Amino acid sequence: MPDLSEHDGATRISLNLERDRYDVIVGEGLLEKLPELLAEADPGAFRKRAVLVTDSTVGPLYADAVSGPLRAAGIEVFEITVPAGEASKSMEVVTDVCRQMLRAGLDRKSFLIALGGGVVGDLAGFAASIFQRGIPFVQIPTTVVAQVDSSVGGKTGVNTPEGKNLVGAFHQPRLVVADVTTLQSLPDREYNEGFGEIIKHAAIRDPALLSRVEALGTRRENLVPLIARNVAIKAAVVEEDERETAGVRALLNFGHTVGHGIENAAGYGRFLHGEAISLGLVAAVRLSVACSSLTEKEGARIIAALRSFDLPTSLPGDLSRHDIVEAIGRDKKFEEGKVRFVLLRSLGDAFVSQTVPPRAIEDVVLTLYAP
Repeated sequence: MPDLSEHDGATRISLNLERDRYDVIVGEGLLEKLPELLAEADPGAFRKRAVLVTDSTVGPLYADAVSGPLRAAGIEVFEITVPAGEASKSMEVVTDVCRQMLRAGLDRKSFLIALGGGVVGDLAGFAASIFQRGIPFVQIPTTVVAQVDSSVGGKTGVNTPEGKNLVGAFHQPRLVVADVTTLQSLPDREYNEGFGEIIKHAAIRDPALLSRVEALGTRRENLVPLIARNVAIKAAVVEEDERETAGVRALLNFGHTVGHGIENAAGYGRFLHGEAISLGLVAAVRLSVACSSLTEKEGARIIAALRSFDLPTSLPGDLSRHDIVEAIGRDKKFEEGKVRFVLLRSLGDAFVSQTVPPRAIEDVVLTLYAP
């Protein structure tokens, strides 16, 4: 299990991996403390030149709050802003980011800061993994999805027309700073989508977390312990199976096989990530009832939690089932023609199955069109 400690109202979760060790710090008002957090984390990695990669939505809100303290501490900061949205998660944008870094004179002694949601974290982390064959980077996630999931674990990458996250690399950050204050500026839709991943964590590892989510609802309060608990769940799984070779980390894909297929078939941007995952969770829950031992009562509880955050649980009629099933078939979770599908035995007890027949997946997608 990852080490947890608390100091000045912040929670520090320490990941201890085979080759890397880093902290995820969850708290309020952390952006202004960034220089000292960097100094504590890895003084040798964070030199005097940095590139801040953000997007057109987050940059105007928080770029100055990050760059200002760093410049005051004597660190030169070069800023790159990409268009907000899933379309930026592409090889073309990564190439442009790397070329801007080269033109700015950044080199292997520089470091990168990813400021934004999962799209920025994934594409900027991938840029850091390939720029000059790899430079250190810091994740500063500003959405619920990014704070509880995508900023932790070192998966970076981009989408292609063939599917989501099919090109990428493992590149662990040197530090993750999750300032929950940034979550207060999220529109309701963007805030709520993050609970798709939180409910997923509860479903696969922690029934008590689901009770906490049900009690909190959509109130944006007491978020530090909630975010920290989710980070601890994600960190524990990553520690067990950093590169998804032992099958443990695959449990985090609960709901993602169908969810990614829906994202791809709908065109990136129609559904937010957490919304597509919500639909994937509904499918995975129904398959867990049909093909495993999850009770209908437990399944209904998970689906009710998704609905309480206005997350979709049914598909629009204009979205082609054929396109969804075809996209699922291209997913990287397939091995030797068989899909690794995550199911639940019970709430909090997930496992990877390779015995779910493709026809069952096709049939469960069809149930998503029911109201």
